[in-house]
Formats: sequence, C-alpha cells, structure tokens
Amino acid sequence: MANLKEVRDRISSIKSTMQITKAMKMVSAAKLRRAQQAIVQMRPYSIKQSQILSNIVSNLDGEVEISFAEERTESNVLIVVVTSNRGLCGAFNSFVCKEAVKLVEKYDAQRKAGNLSMMFIGKKGFDYFKNRYTDVNFIKDQMALFSDLSFANTAMVAQDLMDNFEGKTYDKIEVAYGEFRNAAVQYFKAEQFLPIQKVEAEKTEGEENSSQNALFVFEPSAEELLKHMVPSILKTQFHKFLLDTHASEHGARMTAMDKATENADDLLKELKIDYNKARQEAITKEISEIVGGVAALEG
Repeated sequence: MANLKEVRDRISSIKSTMQITKAMKMVSAAKLRRAQQAIVQMRPYSIKQSQILSNIVSNLDGEVEISFAEERTESNVLIVVVTSNRGLCGAFNSFVCKEAVKLVEKYDAQRKAGNLSMMFIGKKGFDYFKNRYTDVNFIKDQMALFSDLSFANTAMVAQDLMDNFEGKTYDKIEVAYGEFRNAAVQYFKAEQFLPIQKVEAEKTEGEENSSQNALFVFEPSAEELLKHMVPSILKTQFHKFLLDTHASEHGARMTAMDKATENADDLLKELKIDYNKARQEAITKEISEIVGGVAALEG
C-alpha cells in the first residue's frame, strides 16, 4: 500500500483537477445556453429556406439558369471541415474528422490527381489532418472564424465559397460538421453545400414517378428574384453549419467535463479509503512498537 505522503499528494492533485473540470463545465454551460438559443431559433428558418430552394431548382426545367445549381464533372472538390479551436470536449472533434475522412475516401480519385482541397474552420481539424495526407491542398485562412460567428462574418466566407464555385475553381463543395440536438447528443454529418441539390421525385404505391415538388409563382420574374434569393439562402445555410457545430462543441465539452468531475470524485473516495487504511496501519505499527518496547524494558 502507498505511504501516507503519496496518497495525500494524489488526493491534493485530484482535488485541483476537480476544481478545473467544475469551472470548465460551468463556463461551457453558460456558453451552451447562448449557442443553443442561436441555433434553435435559426434552424427551422434555415431548413425551410433550403427546402424552398431545392424545390425551386427542381421545378425550373431550364427556364432560368442558376449557376449555383450547375452540376459539373467533379474534377476539383473542396471539403470544409468544421471543428472546434480547443480540445477537452470528448470525442467531438474526432467524430467530425471521421466524417471528413469518409469524404476524402469518397473523392480518392480527385485526391490522387491533386484536385482535392480541404478548408479548415477550427484548429482541431487541421491538427488531425496535417500529417495524414500529403496530396491534399490545405486551406487554413478561416481557422479562427469561431472567434466571431456573426452572420456578416460567416456570410463573407460563404460568399467566397460561392465565388470559387461560380468561377469553377471547385466543382463540388461538401461540409463536415456536428449537428446539435442537445447537450448530450450530437450528430456528425457531411452535407453538400454546392451545387444545390434537387428534390428527388418520390415514388408512391401504384405510381412509377410521383413528384412531391412544390410549384411557385414568381413576382417579379423568377430570374430577378432568384438572383437575390439564392445567395442569401446559401449564406444562411452555411451559417447554420457553424452555429450547429458551435453549440455541439459546448454541449460535448460540458458533458465531458461533467463526466470527468464524476470520475475524479469516485477516485477521490477510493483514495480517501486508502488513506484511512494507510493511516490506521501506521497507527497500529506505532502502537505495536511502543508495546514491544515496554515489554522489552519490563523483561
């Protein structure tokens, strides 16, 4: 059994760690409330906008050309990896990176040809991939974007992506991110950002092709309306990716720090038992030595 000093040192160390994990949990909980409120308020609006956009693109039938819906040969592909800047949030960043790895494997031909690029929003994504692939073009300009998640700031990044797609720098852009559900649950997804995906025609029983696409009446013209509406919807969609990941990060960190505090408390209880046992042994040994000494003097 460890001596009293070693056990005391371990107890002191664990108490210090518990203070840190408790403080981090409280900080993450405060940040989570704000991040959760932002994404919960925005998500229904963003989802409805995306549905409307997909329906419009599916029903135009060549009447109006939308450059952001142009499907091209996937010669150059960009993967946007949205992770956190800091760790201590469990396996959150690892799961986002695993979704990005699946995308890299999906576009293996482009990677081997040197036509696969990865943009990192959040430092942990870059840390994960920097030594993993040598034939991928890394873009690190936006790693610090989480320092300011205002719509005006994220919209500039989205606009840059749209400009690159429109200018045919990239033929396809996909985003790997964490989707927030609650503090304990996050889903890790990869979604296509550009080109805009069309609504698939749904088949119903007894019908070979039954489209569920909605019909729209445009006022003013469809071309004039879509010119302003499409970029706005895409910027909102990209903003949602970032808010989702931001809330997921704080939820994962709060859960991880809560679990770490519980584990430290359990370990502390075990060490206190060990300390009491070691202390009792020391007392018993001292009593035995005193009794033995007295017996020797009397003899």
